[in-house]
Amino acid sequence: MKEKLKNVFFKFWYWYVSIVDKNAEVIFMNYGYSKDNQKIELDENDERNRYSIQLYHIVATGSEIKGKDILEVGCGRGGGLSYINRTFAPNSSIGIDLNKKAIDFCTKKYSNEKIKFFYADAQKLNFDDNSFNVVINIESSHRYSQVDVFLNEVYRVLKPGGVLLFADFGNQEDLKKLNAHLKNLDFKRLKNGIITENVVEALKLSTPSREELVRKLLPKFLQNLGRNFAATEGTTTFNKFLTREFEYVFYVLSK
Repeated sequence: MKEKLKNVFFKFWYWYVSIVDKNAEVIFMNYGYSKDNQKIELDENDERNRYSIQLYHIVATGSEIKGKDILEVGCGRGGGLSYINRTFAPNSSIGIDLNKKAIDFCTKKYSNEKIKFFYADAQKLNFDDNSFNVVINIESSHRYSQVDVFLNEVYRVLKPGGVLLFADFGNQEDLKKLNAHLKNLDFKRLKNGIITENVVEALKLSTPSREELVRKLLPKFLQNLGRNFAATEGTTTFNKFLTREFEYVFYVLSK
């Protein structure tokens, strides 16, 4: 029941943000990354999204991206792919998402000759075999009904030697299933790690700004739900990371 409520809120949030977010303040929806409060160098315009960007940065540096054709599955409102496109100079960048309003937003805000966005299903990728050097999937797969189908599709669209850069969270049963799916494919695991502590640190550091955004964008009767969705410090979602009921993993997988 709680998961259904979260999914309803997720769809509502995209719709609501598309109406009230006139200044494009919500362009990231991940929980972020921080290690001993070390800070990567960012442009002034990126500073407000520092911790979410740092998660994208740690994932993107898992493989060479410069000059590559890359695909982000579950691009949301496009902030992450825009950062990667600006910072790591891929040959081309494509972002897909199942939310049409998010794709409309991304197309209007970011699209140019190097970066494009399309409405598409993660479990049915509308691309030819062997199309991409790199596929990126960050904090998205836990919402897919068939993660094994998604992984099969990723394997299909990757070029030989191509890489999946993957980061997401789940409970022990979720991660056990994920690893079983990966074992059934021929991915070579180049790197894997648990970054839960780094996510918790980021959530603590970003709680004031997340709280401010919740108060700014949501009516009072939805603010507690919004805080839990954003995993601000002290919420149920935050505490699941703190107690390690949720673990956050990062994989670099090669075809």
